[in-house]
Order: sequence, then C-alpha cells, then structure tokens
Amino acid sequence: MPDIKIVFLDIDGTILRPDDTIEESTKEAVTHLQQNRIEVFLATGRPLHEITDIGDELSISSYIAYNGAFAIHRGVTLFNEPLPASLVDNLLHTTKENNYDIVLYTQNKNIFTSMDSNIVKEFIETFHLRKNALYDDTKKDEILGSTIITTEEHSEKWFEHIDGIHLSSVNVDGMRTCHDVIRDEVNKGVAVKAVLASLHISTEQAAAFGDGMNDKEMLSAVGSGFAMGNANPDLFSYAKYKTTDVENSGVYNGLKQLGLIE
Repeated sequence: MPDIKIVFLDIDGTILRPDDTIEESTKEAVTHLQQNRIEVFLATGRPLHEITDIGDELSISSYIAYNGAFAIHRGVTLFNEPLPASLVDNLLHTTKENNYDIVLYTQNKNIFTSMDSNIVKEFIETFHLRKNALYDDTKKDEILGSTIITTEEHSEKWFEHIDGIHLSSVNVDGMRTCHDVIRDEVNKGVAVKAVLASLHISTEQAAAFGDGMNDKEMLSAVGSGFAMGNANPDLFSYAKYKTTDVENSGVYNGLKQLGLIE
C-alpha cells in the first residue's frame, strides 16, 4: 500500500450529502487521518469565504477553492491565480448574448450579473451563499472562479469558442444544467501539484476523492484517485479506484481500501 501523507476531499457529493450534512463515518475518517498526521485539504469549486464553516466542522484549515485558482495551507497561501480580465469579459459577453446568468467569485464576494431569476435564487439557496453582490467592473481583476447559471440543457456549446477553458456540469441535483468554468491551465489538478511541491510530498503519497467532472484533473494528479459511487459516470475513467457513494461511507471505505483505516 502507498505511504499516504495527504488527502484531498471534494465537498459536494463527496463529504457533503444531498441534505447538507456530513456522515459520522466521514467525520471519523477525517479525524483518523489527522491523528495520524496526514494532511487533509478540502478541494472544491466553491469560494473559500463560503466553506470555512464546513472546514471548522471537520477541524480542517487547508483548502483548494475556486476549482483550483486558490490554495491555502493552515493560513499560508500556496497558489493564487485570478482569471485574466479578458476571459472575464468574454464570459460576461457570452452569457449576456445567450440570456444566461453568471456568478463570479472573488476572495470575499459572490458577484452576480443579476439576482432576479428563479434559477439564481435556487442556486443561492442550494449552496447557502451569503456574501452576494451585483457585478461592477471594479472587481474584474479579482475574479478567481465562475459558474454559468441556466436551466437550458447543453448550454456549454455556446462557450466552445473561448480558448483555454471547458465547462463542467455542477454535479448537484437541481443544478446540473449549471456549469463551472474550468481553465485548462488552472484547475484542481494544477493546484494539487502546487500544494504537493510546496509541502514536498510526492504524487504517490497523495490521495483524492471526488464526484464531478471538475475533479478529473485532481484525480489524475495523485497516486490514489477515488471516484465516489455517486460520481458522474464519465469520471470513473480518471480514477484509479471506485468507492461507495456519499451516503454510504464513501470516503471511509476508500481510505479503508488504502489501509489507512482498519
């Protein structure tokens, strides 16, 4: 079995169940890792300012957020790559052209082009977003991540002309027609590699768990990548292992496969 020194955990659909609770087995698994001095990161598409309460519940203070644009280890920033202003302009133009909504995430705000539509209101409620504001150009250079918000199927086709990005469906019930914007050169996998380099941990000593297509780069960047049982079926080819689903001790059972839990 590999000598695991670090574990990266996605949030939605990996540690967080559909009812927004965390299984006791997952809490037990994280505690066991920490007691054995194994680093634990939460790695998510969500903005950092909206997930620290989840980290507090698990006594985790290290994060990869905004789908890999930002990484922090116990208060020390390891990686910080905002979106180019030209990309922000292109995303805003394309969403406006197609009558979609978009949320742009900064270090401390969720900036929406509009908060009037039902789907935006549902998005805010689903992800319990609290620090919300309307977009203005003064924030253009501070954007770390973004999500296209729409009820339209296959909306990703309208963004194919934008170089250097791809769209990943949000793997949460009711939000699957919304898409995270993933940069080819800045994603969870790139952030994982930056963290490993900073902490002097090898790829073989790293494990990761995820369920959405925004996790594919992360699972490919570690020696032991786990797709949750409830994962998008397309994710399985990027994972070395498959575990049970988020409501059936997926993280716990995966760590058990690695011999980290008896």
